[in-house]
Amino acid sequence: MKSSKKFNLQSKFKPSPDQEKSITEIVSNINEGKDRQVLLGVTGSGKTYVMANTIQRLNRPALVLSHNKTLAAQLFEEFKDFFPDNAVKYFVSYYDYYQPEAYLPGKDVYIEKEADINQEIERFRLSAMNSAVTRRDVIVVASVSCIYNIGDPGNYEHKALPLKVGDTKSLSELSRDLVFMQYKRDLTDFVPGSFRVKGDVVDIFMPYDDYPIRLEYWGDEIERISYIEPLTAHKISEVSEVEIFPSKNFVFDAETINLAVSKIRQELSQAVEKFVKAGKHLEAERLKQRTEYDLEMLSQVGYCKGMENYSVYFEGREHGDPPYTLLDYFPDDYLLFIDESHITVPQVGGMYNGDKARKQTLVDYGFRLPSAIDNRPLNFEEFRQRQGNTIYVSATPGDWETDDSKGLQVELLTRPTGLLDPVVDQRPTENQIDDVINEVDKTVKKGQRVLITTLTKKMSEDLSAYLSDIGIKVHYLHSGQDTVERVDVLRDLRLGEYDVLVGINLLREGIDLPEVSLVIILDADKEGFLRSKTSLVQTMGRAARHQDGRVILYADKMTDSMKYAIDVTEKRRRYQQDYNKKYHITPTTIQKAIRGKLVEKEEVQEVDYKKWVEESRPPKHEIKQQIKALQEKMFIAAENLQFEKAAELRDQIKELRELV
Repeated sequence: MKSSKKFNLQSKFKPSPDQEKSITEIVSNINEGKDRQVLLGVTGSGKTYVMANTIQRLNRPALVLSHNKTLAAQLFEEFKDFFPDNAVKYFVSYYDYYQPEAYLPGKDVYIEKEADINQEIERFRLSAMNSAVTRRDVIVVASVSCIYNIGDPGNYEHKALPLKVGDTKSLSELSRDLVFMQYKRDLTDFVPGSFRVKGDVVDIFMPYDDYPIRLEYWGDEIERISYIEPLTAHKISEVSEVEIFPSKNFVFDAETINLAVSKIRQELSQAVEKFVKAGKHLEAERLKQRTEYDLEMLSQVGYCKGMENYSVYFEGREHGDPPYTLLDYFPDDYLLFIDESHITVPQVGGMYNGDKARKQTLVDYGFRLPSAIDNRPLNFEEFRQRQGNTIYVSATPGDWETDDSKGLQVELLTRPTGLLDPVVDQRPTENQIDDVINEVDKTVKKGQRVLITTLTKKMSEDLSAYLSDIGIKVHYLHSGQDTVERVDVLRDLRLGEYDVLVGINLLREGIDLPEVSLVIILDADKEGFLRSKTSLVQTMGRAARHQDGRVILYADKMTDSMKYAIDVTEKRRRYQQDYNKKYHITPTTIQKAIRGKLVEKEEVQEVDYKKWVEESRPPKHEIKQQIKALQEKMFIAAENLQFEKAAELRDQIKELRELV
């Protein structure tokens, strides 16, 4: 039974006249059964606020799809602020580093899959999945990774373990159930995805929740259920019932695994026979050896490396059936907002073919069974079939979105702050770096920030190094940084740790930096994807959140894209001026709180260890384990030159030693 809690939007602002008009139009269109529409909103017009109001008024679950992790993180933080009492979740790829399995026939090189999983983001993902299947008041902000296979939601729900006060369930039976759900039994390291049994007390730390559950037994009967603090185990609140969901999204019982093994053997036999008939004995032997090893692992331990390549058998799908994705975890009436749709929609459409081409090569050369191709993202038509009521959101919507929505477009062309589109200045490329430095100096002296976009990674790196050498506080934002680091760099720019940010195409759609008053675009006349009319409009829009917003285009000729972007910017500037005059608005730079980091670095917790020892009476070995854990943290803090933190940890260790 899903939670029926309603959305509660909290904001000190009320919608402006234009925002109210847009919200009313969007809601009315959906209530009239119109499945697709476009929200054309200029930079700084409050598109996220309009989306939030739409969600509240319709009171439906929502998926907000973004084309990049950095923007997704920003939207996640904004929606959390708007809906602090509801389930706002974050779902992006959990790889900090990912090298997919591949084979290069021309070089006869096999590349094994390598991945570095970010445990915090994995928790975010599990939490999003859990909320989508258990709550109606859920908003998930996701990247396009949401169209990849994550397992059957029915299987995930079916594997949940409901527990109530008064239930009879032996400790050994409970432990077996938790191990099957891929929880690790661990007395020493109580982390998300683990459980511990001490006498008649069982603590379970669900990876999708911030607080563990404690079950207190009387014989085989559950006498009490409560939420506890992870470190001190102090009770937070008591509940009468709880539902424990699996620690991983892929959980299969022995019967399912045995059936899958049987089907894999059958496919292996057919594939090997096909290779032999074609005279490809090397491929046949290679496939046989690799698959037999996987089958042995599955039979013995219920798991093998690359298990996802056999997912079609574990999930009971037919070959060619679409995979189960996050979209399947939502009810039929969910809302889908595709942010910066002119970028996101093509990205969704391009995922399937690239994945299939890579896997087909592995299959053709005997590295994988043909069924590996079924572990894939949705193709574009399958995605379209799973779209809920869709709102394409963009300042520059593409032709495809306009056609798909049959021309139904809601416009939001004014900013409640009264801010005008930036003043645009075109300058020659001769001596452009000296001119850039001069403009940066003038802007920084006013306490404002600068974005500089280049065409190549090398130029960005070289320019960043040069500016740093002459004393400018600069940072380079690039795709090699992981999700969390990129979000932190943008936050540090706002805080003044840096005055200038240099990048290629990461500074365009949706990045919200109100301290930025100057955007510099180098090589503006080099026509192409990064200097198309859409890209230029979006990049120039980064300066539209400051009352002194300016854009400098360094170019020796006027291209069609430049002319279009300049004309659009000027037109919107005049439109906003008329709006300001009508409603007596004075342009004001956006005042936006600077939030904490996406994943906060661990702070030293204030813990009353004396009270913990007196109340919990832990055995000596447990106190010593706590001392050891604190010592490890102290050494790490010292290595990172966090001497204040190390000193606080040292004092806690001293207190615990005295108690022992």
